[in-house]
Amino acid sequence: MMRLAFIALAAVVSCTFAQPKLDFLSDEYIEQLNSKNLPWKAGRNFERDTSLYDIQRLLSVGTINPPSEFETIFHEDDGEELPEEFDARKQWSKCESIKEIRDQSGCGSCWAVSSASVMSDRICIHSDQKNQLRISAADMIECCESCTLSADGCHGGIPYFTFTEWKDSGFVSGGEYNSTNGCMSYPLPRCNPSCKTLYDAPTCKKECDKGSPLKYEEDKHYAKQAYRIMSKVERQIQLEIIKNGPVVASFTVYADFIHYLSGVYKFDGESKLLGGHAVRIIGWGIENGTYPYWLVSNSWNERWGDQGLFKIWRGKNECGIEEEITAGLPR
Repeated sequence: MMRLAFIALAAVVSCTFAQPKLDFLSDEYIEQLNSKNLPWKAGRNFERDTSLYDIQRLLSVGTINPPSEFETIFHEDDGEELPEEFDARKQWSKCESIKEIRDQSGCGSCWAVSSASVMSDRICIHSDQKNQLRISAADMIECCESCTLSADGCHGGIPYFTFTEWKDSGFVSGGEYNSTNGCMSYPLPRCNPSCKTLYDAPTCKKECDKGSPLKYEEDKHYAKQAYRIMSKVERQIQLEIIKNGPVVASFTVYADFIHYLSGVYKFDGESKLLGGHAVRIIGWGIENGTYPYWLVSNSWNERWGDQGLFKIWRGKNECGIEEEITAGLPR
C-alpha cells in the first residue's frame, strides 16, 4: 500500500495538509528549492495567492487494499533488452489521445481524468491505431458510485475501481470541456493551471450532452480485463507499457512537486506532505546519461511543469510512484 498519510477510515480521498515552515507558494521557497542542487528545476506554476485548499482539491486519490478478486498480473520475462528510452507518443504516433494533456479543473478528479486517458489510449492502441474514441471522465465523476465511495466524484476516487467499472458496466465516450465529440464532455472549464473556482461534480443524469446524437445506454464501451501491475517491479511496469500502452500511477505529493518545471523530479527530503495524486505514465528514459526517469502526463494542463509533463526518478519507487499501477484492456 502506498505511503499516503491522508487515508480516511472509509479509504477515500481528500487530503489534510500541514503548513510548511516557509510558505510553499512564496518566491523564497522556490529559490530555496533551486539552491539544493536537485536534478530538477523549480519555478512558479501556481499564482502566489493560490490557497492551500485550491491545491488540496487537485490531490484527491484514495487507496485501499485491493479486493481479493482484483487481478494482479505478472508478465513473463525472458530477459529481453528493453529500450533505454520509450515514448508512447512516438510508438503509437497515430493515437492522438496519448499526446493530449488534460485539465481536471477545480475538481479532485485526477483519478478519473488519468483513468479515462489511459482507457482512451489503449482503445486506440489495441485497434491498430484506428479508433480515436475518448472515454468520458465526466461519466466517472458524475455516475460511478463504486469508483469513489463518496457522494461526489470531485472529492476523489480510486483508480482500481474505475477499471473494474470499465469492465463490469462500461463508460460512455466524451472529450474535454465544450467538446462536441462523444456522449458526455468534461463539465468543468480549464484552469491556468490554478483555478479560482472549486467545483462539486454535477448530478448524474445518465444522459448524453444536449445536441449529441448518441444515447447514453447505447454508447457504453467496455474492458475485457482490469488489473494491477506487480508492485514496485520496474521491469514489469516497462513490459506492461511497451506491450499494452500507458498506465495509471498513484503517488505521494510533497510541497516541492507543485513547482516542478524541468529535469528529473526527486523529493527534496524535507518538504511537507500535501496528499496523493493519480497520473498517467507514458514512457521512460535516462536524463543526461545519469538519471533514469518515468515520463509522466499530468492533468493540470499544458501551462504546468514541462508543457504538462514531468519526469520522476525511476527504479527507486520515488514517492511511491511504482507501488500502485493500474490498467486494463479494451474489448
